[in-house]
This record gives sequence, structure tokens and C-alpha cells, in this order.
Amino acid sequence: MRSGFRRSWTLVVGVAVAAVAVAVVAGGATARPAQTGSVCVLLPDTKSSVRWEQFDKPAFVKAFKKAGIKATVVNALNDPQKQLAQAEQCISAGAKVGIITSLDTGTSIAIQKKFTAVGGKTIDYDRQIVGGTGSVYVSFDGNQVGRIQARGVLAGMKAKGTYGPNGVLAQLWGGPTDANAFWFKSGNDDVLNPLFRGKKVKKGPAKFVPEWDAKNAQTIFEQFLVRTNNRIDGAVAANDNIAGAVVATLKAKGLKPIALSGQDATVQGVQNIISGWQTNTVYKYVPAEANAAIAAAIALYKGKKPPSNSTRPNGKRKQPTMVIPVVSITKANYTRLFKDRFLKRSDVCSGTYKKFCK
Repeated sequence: MRSGFRRSWTLVVGVAVAAVAVAVVAGGATARPAQTGSVCVLLPDTKSSVRWEQFDKPAFVKAFKKAGIKATVVNALNDPQKQLAQAEQCISAGAKVGIITSLDTGTSIAIQKKFTAVGGKTIDYDRQIVGGTGSVYVSFDGNQVGRIQARGVLAGMKAKGTYGPNGVLAQLWGGPTDANAFWFKSGNDDVLNPLFRGKKVKKGPAKFVPEWDAKNAQTIFEQFLVRTNNRIDGAVAANDNIAGAVVATLKAKGLKPIALSGQDATVQGVQNIISGWQTNTVYKYVPAEANAAIAAAIALYKGKKPPSNSTRPNGKRKQPTMVIPVVSITKANYTRLFKDRFLKRSDVCSGTYKKFCK
């Protein structure tokens, strides 16, 4: 299974890099005057995940600089109106291509309309803008993310001996205004709902976590524990921030670890995995997604069709989509993150967690 993932991942990265190279070469070969305008990358926040500043931003800055294309990369800090203002500033400065990680559907559609009004194009990055006009949607495979999370929790429950008709499995989905949260949930549902119906495992409390915020997640999980008299044997957590809130709550109440999923392969998530407090996380190699978005942006910048490998429903149309594969990370294979230079061993294997590292 892993070797298939490596092949598909390598292919996606190869396609993206090749597209960037072709776009840059094409720009150098043309006899037209120098291109005007630029690319505007609108990142969402620092709360839902550390990835936006730690991984996405550096990847965009480096790649566009290498391609010789002026790019502005900004973060809205979880404020949709701030993101709208950032887009307006980009457009005023000549931006013709927008890469948007949506915070709010209505605001994101307004941003897309502003780009369209000046003859520009937009890309839905990581989160689909439902009802929007993005030329392409670039994202990791959301349904597969959800399936990996659910399977990880089930495997964890079996390992702890809590899987069965009386085993309570709770779910903490992502932000309800984020289309990705529903895509991830669809994968959870595909795996778990047949088991709930067949009474193979007991369906516990479930709720979306507003803004993907860890504080909101902690409050919700505390309520779950009250409702179940502290009887939760496994929990699907939509990402590592939410999983971290679950871990903090369990520790604060003096409860034992449960089977627990995550997403993003963060330092905290991996530390929770190696110390036995989290079962798995979903590894999304951010540079592969960023490279795909960069390739799409350069194609649009040059007036060409952006690369895609599938389509996703978006309202009444089928939106061209570049889907990037994902993989499960557990205690058995977490060192892959160091080999891929996604995380530093020194960051993960520090302090009290050093003794858990291989």
C-alpha cells in the first residue's frame, strides 16, 4: 500500500514541477513584452493548523521567486474581512491570479468576483469554495483522509480491547463553514456508519468544531465526557489541534489514553503518537499540494489551462481538481517524516518526548 502511495505521490509532484518548468520556459521563449500583474496567495489563519505558516507560506515564496513571478503571500488570521481586504490590496497592486484558502464561503466568492472583474482567475486551495468560480481546486484527497482517520481509531480500539458493541466512538469533525470538514466526514461515514448500523461499535457523541479551534474542541469533548460518564473509548478528531485538545482533557481529568486520530502530522501530533496518547495522524505532504497550486497559478498567469487529474462537484458544474494522495502515520512509521524532511527529529524528540523516540 505504501509503495503505491509513493508512486502516486511522486507522479503528482513530478507533474506539478514539470508544469512549473514548462510555464517558466514558455515565459522565456515568448516574444511578447514582459508580463504584468502577479499572484496573490491568501492563507486562512494560524489557529486551524500550524501548516499555513510553517509549510505553505515558505513553499509558495520560494517557488514563485524561483519562477521569476512576483507573488504576495498573506495570512488573514482567521478574519474573513481581513482576507477580503488583503485580496483587494493584491488586486490594486496588479494581481491577476488568486490562490484562496477559504475562511468563509460568501467572502471567498466575493473575492473571486473581484478577481474576475479585472480579468483575473482564482484557484481553490485546500478548501473548495462551494458555489464559487475557481478555475481549479487543488487539495488532498479528503475522503481518504476521513477513511484513514476512522480506520486508525478502529485499529486503536482493537489494540486496547475496547472494540465491540459496547465500545463508544465519538467524533469531533472540523469547522462547519469549511467544505473540507464535510469531505473528511464523508470518509469517516463511509467506514463507521455501516459498523454503527450493524452494532459492531457504539456511536457516541459527535459534533463539528467551530473554526477548528482547540479551545472549542476541548469544551465540546468535556461535554462528551459528561454525557457518557467518562465512557469514550475512541474519538475521530479532525486534525492534530483537535486531537491535542482531547489529550489535554483526558490528562486533566486523570483518564487513560483512548484510540484517537488526527491530521496534518504536526510536531504535537507526532509527540502524542509516540507517547501513546494518539493513535494516528494523516500525513499530507504540503509541498506537493503547494507545488500543484503553483503549477496551476503559473498556467493561469500564462493564459493556459491549469493541470488537473479529476473533477469535484461544485454546484451545478464539475470543477477541475488536482487531488493529492495522503498516508497514515503511526508509531510504526513516524520516522518517515524525518526522512522526508517534513519535520525535524530535534523538534519532535525533545524534552519529555526524547525517551519515546527511536
